[in-house]
Amino acid sequence: MLKPEERRKKILEFIKKKWNVQISDFLELINDFWVDKKTIQRDLNKLVKENLIEKVWKLKFTNYKIAKSYKIFEKIDLEKYFQTNFEDREVNKTFNFDIFQTLKEVDIFTKQEQEKLENLQKKIIKNISKYDSQTLINKEYERIMIEFSWKSSSIEWNTYSLLATEALLKENIADNTKTSEETQMILNHKDAFNETLLNLDIFRGLKVRDIEFIHHTLTKKLGVTSNIRKNIVWITWTLYKPLDNEFQIKEALQNMVDLINSKQNFFEKAFLSLLLTSYIQAFEDGNKRTARMLTNALLLVYNSIPLSYRWVDVIEYKKATILFYELNNINYFKKIFIEQFEDSVKNYFN
Repeated sequence: MLKPEERRKKILEFIKKKWNVQISDFLELINDFWVDKKTIQRDLNKLVKENLIEKVWKLKFTNYKIAKSYKIFEKIDLEKYFQTNFEDREVNKTFNFDIFQTLKEVDIFTKQEQEKLENLQKKIIKNISKYDSQTLINKEYERIMIEFSWKSSSIEWNTYSLLATEALLKENIADNTKTSEETQMILNHKDAFNETLLNLDIFRGLKVRDIEFIHHTLTKKLGVTSNIRKNIVWITWTLYKPLDNEFQIKEALQNMVDLINSKQNFFEKAFLSLLLTSYIQAFEDGNKRTARMLTNALLLVYNSIPLSYRWVDVIEYKKATILFYELNNINYFKKIFIEQFEDSVKNYFN
């Protein structure tokens, strides 16, 4: 007998071939799987909840077909996918403007994922409420800031250690074995984090200029142009090429802002900012750093906890990013986002 996940995979393949099917069409699968009709119905309901298939009512019957959003939620065999040389993978090589409408029409998180996030949110609110000292609260935010500055920089191949980052940010002692650019990158993260805390209200109704503000703070004194880029950028290990037209980039940024503002769920707002800021690549450098800080701004403004990414695997983070670039698939990035939020709730204000 097949495991439930394997069974649902075969159901998906069956629907793909038939395109539009009724429950009665699954009789041959019922025999092959050695399960009853109710089990198949439960599988179908789960696939609907995961946004992989959708119900279509025809007269008295319920039909099922592959959902429009199937590609963004499809489960990918990551090991197999990345074993293929990037030049040989079948990918989306250009920016997909339709992604904004696709993401607007779906719930980003499944019911189970949303419940988990909401329970974690309740826990962090409860934990913070136990602190009756603003000094202790500030110290905890300082700890988050230090760990975030270290890890966000290390994702960009900065070689500062966590201890060296702490010495720099708390005691202004630079590691003289590192480059001046590495030191400045760490300092900029501190400034961006603190500036965000001081200006939280502006992120409740997000504007493009707020993203530019974060980017400018994160990249100052690093020789990076603050304005929207006008030239092409290339991304290592992928054939995906971001937009190279300044006006289209501005349009994409505005579409992203409109999408984020349209979402009622602040977890969706935060996740989409992480995903799409990196995808658009609006600036010549510092895009993923901007994405991570913007995500934290949107979590903080809704009384949640920032992500420090302290235990995230850098290679897996980059794989999740590339997977969205190439296939517009969000599943792996969602997994990382949820894991990092859970880690923040467990690690801070306890």
